[in-house]
Amino acid sequence: MCSNYEIPTREALALLDVGVDQLELDLKPHIYPGYHAPIIMKGFDLDFGKFGLLPSWAKDFKFSSYTYNARTETVADKPSFRHAWKYSKFCLVPVQEFYEPKYIDGKAHWYTIKRKDNQPFTVAAIYDDAVIKDSKVRSFSMLTINADHHPFMKQFHAPNDEKRSIIVIPEQYRNDWLNADSEHAHEYFFEMRDEFITFSRDHLSETKLQNDLF
Repeated sequence: MCSNYEIPTREALALLDVGVDQLELDLKPHIYPGYHAPIIMKGFDLDFGKFGLLPSWAKDFKFSSYTYNARTETVADKPSFRHAWKYSKFCLVPVQEFYEPKYIDGKAHWYTIKRKDNQPFTVAAIYDDAVIKDSKVRSFSMLTINADHHPFMKQFHAPNDEKRSIIVIPEQYRNDWLNADSEHAHEYFFEMRDEFITFSRDHLSETKLQNDLF
């Protein structure tokens, strides 16, 4: 799962071969459900959407709080997602790092997950358009797969909860994903490769605070 992530900087986004001219918008670097964030569309055009897919029948923007992730096992059937899935509305979410809870001594501690080389990466997602309160809005959800046996991702979330993982689309498959259809989308449900590291977000914050003080 992923409910909070950091978007790449303008310079880092350029490494993904997308135009960054539209990044004049005042975007928050840390994205939570309901926040606007950049997404990559067919043709590698940069667009923006709310994190948390809003189906056409949603009445309120708060609906994003429940739809920021979509399970690949049920995405075709869930009312919130099935329209986007049926019509193969696939996009990529550019990410610099994301955050997951790891339980230690029964308590949740938040951990940062990022590439070892500090490069941005892209996450498989679906998007859709809706009109809510007379405003047209585009929104998206990250797709997730089971990670109960993944050597890296299984360490996150509560001990008795199912382990889930986002789907990182490698560079050579980005265009294929954007042009895939729902019938063949499963071919791109990649497990995360051994190119990521994790460290305590709490520890990082404490270290930064100490560095700021001395």
